This record gives sequence, C-alpha cells and structure tokens, in this order.
Amino acid sequence: MKKSIQILVLILFVNYTYPQLPPVFKGGDINRASTSEMIKSYLVPRQIIWQSDTSGKSIQNAETLLQTGNGQVAVNDENLFRFVSTENEKPGILLDFGKEIHGGIKISMGIRKSKTPLKLRLRFGESVGEAMSEIGGRQNATNEHSLRDFIIEVPWLGSVEVGETGFRFLRVDVTDSGEDAPIKSIEAAFVYRDIPYLGSFESDDERLNEIWLTGAYTVHLNMQNYLWDGIKRDRLVWVGDMHPEVMTINTVFGNHEVVSKSLDLARDQHPLPQWMNGISSYSMWWLLIHKNLYDYHGNLSYLQEQEPYMVGLLDQLSTFIDKDNKEILNGNRFLDWPTSEKPEAIHAGLQAMMVMTFQAGADMMSILSRPELQEKYNKIADRLKKHKPKDNTTKQAAALMVLANLKDALKANSKVLTKDGVQRMSTFYGYYILEAMAKAKDYNGALRVIRDYWGGMLDLGATTFWEDFDILDITNSGPIDKLISESNNDIHGDFGEYCYVGYRHSLCHGWASGPTAWLSQHVLGINVMDGGNKVKIAPNLGDLKWVRGSFPTKYGVLKVSHTISADGNVKTEIDAPEGLDVIQ
Repeated sequence: MKKSIQILVLILFVNYTYPQLPPVFKGGDINRASTSEMIKSYLVPRQIIWQSDTSGKSIQNAETLLQTGNGQVAVNDENLFRFVSTENEKPGILLDFGKEIHGGIKISMGIRKSKTPLKLRLRFGESVGEAMSEIGGRQNATNEHSLRDFIIEVPWLGSVEVGETGFRFLRVDVTDSGEDAPIKSIEAAFVYRDIPYLGSFESDDERLNEIWLTGAYTVHLNMQNYLWDGIKRDRLVWVGDMHPEVMTINTVFGNHEVVSKSLDLARDQHPLPQWMNGISSYSMWWLLIHKNLYDYHGNLSYLQEQEPYMVGLLDQLSTFIDKDNKEILNGNRFLDWPTSEKPEAIHAGLQAMMVMTFQAGADMMSILSRPELQEKYNKIADRLKKHKPKDNTTKQAAALMVLANLKDALKANSKVLTKDGVQRMSTFYGYYILEAMAKAKDYNGALRVIRDYWGGMLDLGATTFWEDFDILDITNSGPIDKLISESNNDIHGDFGEYCYVGYRHSLCHGWASGPTAWLSQHVLGINVMDGGNKVKIAPNLGDLKWVRGSFPTKYGVLKVSHTISADGNVKTEIDAPEGLDVIQ
C-alpha cells in the first residue's frame, strides 16, 4: 500500500489524534504533559516479544498490556495483567513499543493484599538483545550516560514513572518471591518536541521514502533540550555530529532555535584557544554550520553575534599551516571513527576541511562587511589548495577532498567512492560521500548507496539510523527486533569498534541522517541561495519516475513535484510561498 507523506500531517498510524505523534510512529497514546514544545505522550506496547512463562501460572492476562487505557488506577479494576512469583519462578516479560523513542516508563499497579511496594527490574534496550542482556561482559551493555538497567519500586494502588533514555524494548522482571501483583499498565513515557514536519519527500520508491522519513525522525528524537548526538549515548552536543543534523533540520523543520542554542553552548563551553569537544575538526564544523545556517535562513543579526569568536577561531586555525601549505593541526585529529587509525586519511580530510573552512570564513566576512578579512581568508584558502595530500584511499577523506576541489570528482568517484559498493562506508561521513557523488553527477550511484547502506539498517529492523554500520556485518546476523538464535550473530551486540562496542552502540545517532537532506536537495532539487531569499529548482531523478515533496523556507512552505514524461523530459510543478524567488 503506497505511503503518502502529506505536508503538515503529523500522524499516520496512531489511535488518537491528540496529542500528535511524529509521522513515522505507529502506536497509541492516552495523555500528554506539555512545556512549550516539549511534550510527553504515553504509549502502550505494540507486541510482546517474550515471556518467561506461557502456562498462565506466573504471568496472567499479558494481552491486557497491549490495550490503550485511561491511565488511571481504580479499586475495582478486574482481569489485570498479573505477575505471580515463587522461590523458583520470578517471572519476566519483554515488550516492544514499535519504534525507537526517547523517555522512560510509567507502571501502574492495582489493588492487592500486600501493600508493600513491588520491586521490579527494568531493562531498556534499543534492540531485543540489549533488553535481554546483563551489564558488562563481551557484549558490553552499560549504564553509561543514561541508566537502562535498574530496580524500581511500584506502589500499591499507584504509579511510578522512571527512566530517561533511548529505547524501543523493555524487559520487566519480578525480583522477589511470594509476589502476586496486578499491573494496570506498563506504558512508555515518550518525550519529544511537538513540531510539524514541514519538509517531506515522496517518490515511486518506497524504500527511499522510508529512508528519508527515518532520517528525519532520528534527528527529531535528538532535538531535546539541546541538539544531542544520540538519545541513549552520548546525549551530548558534539559539534561535528551536528552538521548533518543541522542540514536535516533545515530540510524538515526549518529554522529551529535548538540549533543556535546548541552552537552557542559549544562556543561558550570552549573559549579560545580550546578546540570544540577537544577536536580541531569540530571547531571547523562549527564555522561551516554557521555558513549553512546563514545560507538557508539569512539571519544577519545572529551571524553578527558570532563575529568576534569566528575571527578569533579563523586566526587561530591560520597558525596551524606549515611552510609547505600543509595543515599541522594539534589536539585530537579526528574525522570519524573508521578513519581514526589512518593518519594519511586524517591529514587529507583535515586539509580539505581547512580549505572549506577558510572559504566559508571569507564568505561570512563578506556578508559581515569585512572586506579586509574576506581577502585575508581567501588568500589562506588559496595557500592551502597548493598542498594536495597523497596516499589516501578512504571514501571519507576522498569525499572531503572532492568537496574542497582538491580532487577531481569523476576520478574520485570511479576509483574510490564507488569501490566495493557500500563497504567501508560511515554513517557520519556517508553524507559527504553522497555529496561528492552528486558533484560527480553520479545520482544513480548515490541512490544505490542510499538503498543499500541506509536501507540495510532498515532490513535489520531499524526505526532510526545508527552510530555506525558495516555492511559486512549483515552476514548471518539476525534483526534487532527478534530474539537471536545461537546460530546467528547479534547485529547489535556482536560487532563494533572504538566507542561503539556491542550494546554500547547507539542505534539512534543524528549524524546518520544525511540521506534526508541529500534527497531533498539533489533529487527533489531544492537548492537554497542568497540567505534563503532564493531557491533554485534543479531535480535529478536518477532512476525514479516521479518525486514530490515540500521544503520549509523563510517565506513559508515550498511545494515541488517532478514527473518523467513520455518523451523523457522532466515535468515540474511548483507552488511557492509569496516573496520567495524561485529559479529553474
């Protein structure tokens, strides 16, 4: 059945229309609490994955947990779900809420003979395997950043709400013997921003449609008090991670205050000469994000607020260039984790980033009416272009060199970017690989990468995109939403390197949302210019027959559709808000 993504429609599969849920969510809700944009919806489980007893002795009426109720305990509730424990049987159950969410759990208990609070062990999981795991061990389940494995007490004829993490699955176990506990409900307390999806993307390829929406939802979940990298971990403002997230926010939600709030936090937390997050490239990403923000939204007063720090940072960066025009940046020299042990790739990527950063700096100085600084930073960019790193064979660094015009796009695409398909990809730098492929005009190839790489996560049960993904790990791996047999690998628990070993691996990481921004810009063809005052429509449908969607601009929502006609030409229809200059 064809999925339709409608502009300003927030609900696709939800039992009630109040409160509204993000359009990817399939679930029921009964109530909400609101503070400004941040709201809380209570969701019932979608299915029971596992229970320790199916005889009806220690677990009774389990199906009632899947029914949407009123959220209020009563003295005369009947036929409630029951946990009955003995010395030899302490029952447990595993619930699936259908989609990855951010928040906690509310458990309500009915009336029973004992008034002693009921002790329950809760285990949250982004995968079934994580929810069924113990802390530590080879598969590295942790309580770092957010608690996901702990014991609570549920009051007699009352409720308790606990937890603040990223999860889809919840395992609940009774810890003590001799319990007979009637449970009214076990609901997810889903915390998110109640904001409309102004941008949309729909085509004749449902896989691409789902990928676009999953990327949007991944970033949406990370738009908490600040713009986080992940909702389970690290729950921090990592500035480099923000760049793909900001491009997705520009595409889906428009100009949102969580971006400037997070950028300002990073600036204030890292006074010069500190590098942001201790990483020199992340300070450069801060500058590049500001350039993108101005390009899309044209907020001159906000750019002016950043001028002193920008100039200081650019001048600091200029001291890390040697006599051969080669970057010699100190601090943590980092692009992404897969390249972190390849110094030649790191240098190539940092050299390219230095070029892009000084070009962006020059452009921003022009906007700020600082011609002397514009000339200064353009000259530094030209110096840096004279050094062209060699020996790099990674897709990530090659992509940055293409974007900085240090490497020919066509040659890099054929020799590096498309080599071995989507092997040695990166969820973070995948966005820049796609950007470089677009520069080489390889739109069909880029669409294949999106379908195979990001689609590969969907095939494994993903409802948000992951911190890291190696396509070779698919072999003999079970999906994240099923119990894993002994003959299969656990895609979540059995793989990973660096910070994402085993279950510590974040399965909702905003830096992996790149296809959302890329599809809207390059396939739907919406290219924002002149501080958001102008949009150039230049579609590249590749192997698609039609595509349509919307895009938030400073003047309102722009709607565009493209169809391949019988003669092979593209027929375009545009519905533009008043005041927006649209060119084709």
